Amino acid sequence: MTENSKVLALKYRPQVFEDLIGQQVIAETIKNSIIIDKSPNAFLFTGIRGVGKTTFARIVAKALNCENGVKNLCKKNFCEHCNSIINSNHIDILEMDAASKTGVDDVRELIEFSRYGPTTAKYKIFIIDEVHMLSKQAFNALLKTLEEPPKYLKFIFATTEIKKIPVTVISRCQRFDLSRVKSQELFNYIKMIKNKEDGKASDEALKLIVKISEGSVRDALSLLNRGLVANLNDEELSLEKAQKIYGYFDKSSLIELIKKLLNGDEKKVFELYRKIYDSGVDPKIFLNDFLEVLYYLKNINFIKLDGNNFSLNDQDFSNLSTISENLDSKDIILFWQFTLDTIEEINIVSNPNLSVEMFLFRLMRIKGFKEKDVEKTSIGKKPDKLIKDPKTKTTNQTIDQIKNISQQEKIEPNLNKDEVINELKIGSFESLINLCIEKKEAKLKYELETNINLVSFSEGLIEISLNENLDKDFIKNLSNKLYEWTSKRWIISLSKNQGQISKKEKNKIDEKKIFDDIKKSEAYKKVIEAFPDAELINVELKED
Repeated sequence: MTENSKVLALKYRPQVFEDLIGQQVIAETIKNSIIIDKSPNAFLFTGIRGVGKTTFARIVAKALNCENGVKNLCKKNFCEHCNSIINSNHIDILEMDAASKTGVDDVRELIEFSRYGPTTAKYKIFIIDEVHMLSKQAFNALLKTLEEPPKYLKFIFATTEIKKIPVTVISRCQRFDLSRVKSQELFNYIKMIKNKEDGKASDEALKLIVKISEGSVRDALSLLNRGLVANLNDEELSLEKAQKIYGYFDKSSLIELIKKLLNGDEKKVFELYRKIYDSGVDPKIFLNDFLEVLYYLKNINFIKLDGNNFSLNDQDFSNLSTISENLDSKDIILFWQFTLDTIEEINIVSNPNLSVEMFLFRLMRIKGFKEKDVEKTSIGKKPDKLIKDPKTKTTNQTIDQIKNISQQEKIEPNLNKDEVINELKIGSFESLINLCIEKKEAKLKYELETNINLVSFSEGLIEISLNENLDKDFIKNLSNKLYEWTSKRWIISLSKNQGQISKKEKNKIDEKKIFDDIKKSEAYKKVIEAFPDAELINVELKED
């Protein structure tokens, strides 16, 4: 394979520590340890895909064995050792893929091989990629050699899933966490590669590549490779063409869609979505980007636009700020939950596009949380716009929110003022349990008493701790029933805070306390004295 025929990720693979981007501190630390001859027995590199774990391992192997020394490490005219390491055919450098050799027998062969000193190099080095794939027995077999290897032996591990590696192995290694490469640094790097390749691509297209790659250098170079190959007719890779090539769409079109959605402009919403869909965007990507915009709407006041953030441009930031001014955080939470439900739904629907259209249709008809909306809105009345003109002065008056026809009160247009709408009130957690008994909802009652650790309870909002035993459909079922019973949309949120013990556990504690109190009573003592074999089985409390 000639140098020009290689993909960019291989053609421009770093050969010395100085070539690595985004990991300067780690590179300097390792280089210094080799210079003063205090390098560790085992290196462990961890991080997301494409940030340089295997590249780091090979550079370290070269630095330990290069004929010119670590200070003058070969960059172009490679010595015998460096050239062999680059081509993966050095007799003393064994590079193993743990994904294909996971067993204890493979590790035993490795240990057996380690007993012999290096043939030509200074160090014998074992590079094990995706080391987390080794079996538990294989890790155990490696422990002793890893802790006290011969002076000529070094281990270099690389993994994307550090949590799968036993702590006993991690503690015997010097761990280096490779971070995602910052957006500006990655942008400058791929722009430099583009210039070297005499490619034509706009800065906006390169910024899109940086955003999609999510801090992975290899992903960024692979995307750049695709973009440059697609423009062989001396054309510049524009943002619009890049979006089509990578199946990505402009964030501004999604922001405009959300704006029309909140205004209840159904026709425009579906026009915008179908335009996005026809451009080749996968429905799942659309929904994930929808979540991203909801996140920006919630945290717009804490987001800073700087050179390291290519997620939003100035215009998008301004539009989101305008939308968020009059958008209730409760609506954002509800939108977020609906989006997550739809992401799950599209995995079982044959045509995901239909699910997304129905998802948008539902969002335009979601009832708001404010009680006055029910009083102010009738079936024939169109909802007021949720987004006001920023120049308009904000008042304390409740804003009508987008309604779901199936969730609205069945109010006749000619309702008399004297007629009162009866709405069920649930003021406490106990009241909710009693209501489940009354409505014969045995499953909900069981979950509420057994698997719910309550954090807080108020009208319209229930906050509970995460419980693994909780039925996966509990929140959805309870939410539907609460709406059916109270004609209001309730929020049921999972909290990281530790909630109260469940009602069942509380009853057990109360029962034990009653038993203990009874056993301390004089009456019980007299019974036991008279009947030593007697056993307290149950306690019935009288109302008085």
